[in-house]
Amino acid sequence: MTDAALNIPIAVSEELESPTRRALRRLFQRKGAVVGLIVIATFILLALFAPLIVPYDPIATSWSLVRKPPSALHWFGTDDLGRDILGRVIYGARASLVAGAISVGIALSIGVPLGLLSGYRGGFIDALISRITDAMLAVPFLILAIALAAFLGPSLGNAMIAIGVSATPIFIRLTRGQAMSVKVEDYVEAARAMGNPRWRIALFHILPNIMPALLVQATLSIAAAIIAEAALSFLGLGQQPPQPSWGSMLNAAQRFLTNAPWMALWPGLAIFLVVLSFNLVGDGLRDALDPRER
Repeated sequence: MTDAALNIPIAVSEELESPTRRALRRLFQRKGAVVGLIVIATFILLALFAPLIVPYDPIATSWSLVRKPPSALHWFGTDDLGRDILGRVIYGARASLVAGAISVGIALSIGVPLGLLSGYRGGFIDALISRITDAMLAVPFLILAIALAAFLGPSLGNAMIAIGVSATPIFIRLTRGQAMSVKVEDYVEAARAMGNPRWRIALFHILPNIMPALLVQATLSIAAAIIAEAALSFLGLGQQPPQPSWGSMLNAAQRFLTNAPWMALWPGLAIFLVVLSFNLVGDGLRDALDPRER
């Protein structure tokens, strides 16, 4: 039996493999993406089961434990009010992960319909949406988020709204470009020739084919949203004390960088790990969903 004959079943199995399984197989072949998934899953589990894991109340103060270095009782040390930093880092993961997910959800829910309408319909609607999007993109993302959060008022909910609205132009622009590229494909023209209404073509023929690009962008945007939430909390516009947040922890630690560096080390390291992990997963998804990859 020849080598070519032996390779036939493998080639056939690859052709019959579903797109979802093929994408997952490619994703798990990338070590960076796998490491990122493990780190993200670890932080999610810590955030979900924080009451069962954390041995100390994250907002309970103790004047006898002010700025104590890491020890057997307090693995990450204590802060300027005697609060356990390990517990505050774990509970702070809740605020950061929820802010990242909800902010991107807001951006998707606004940006995808507007981008789809703009890219598929064209004309005056496209020009209007595009000019508004250009105006929003002219303002840096973080500056716009700070301005909106200051206008809405300091709270985690308002911070998520501000971040979501600030990230919306990115999804409008991406969805519009993808829709304009897909709407000239033969299968869209065939659906139009069969008499399908515009809304059906947009929802059932165009949107499913641009979802991979949106999924990659959403993953990368979660990382940016987590950084933005930390920045807003650092400035006092996000999660309000005494509730733990990585950004507010860094704000409190800046006065004690020389005497108690562990106060800034652990929340900073948590932000670094989570943001890096989402970027690694986003890069892995981009490669895994690329139809040119084999």
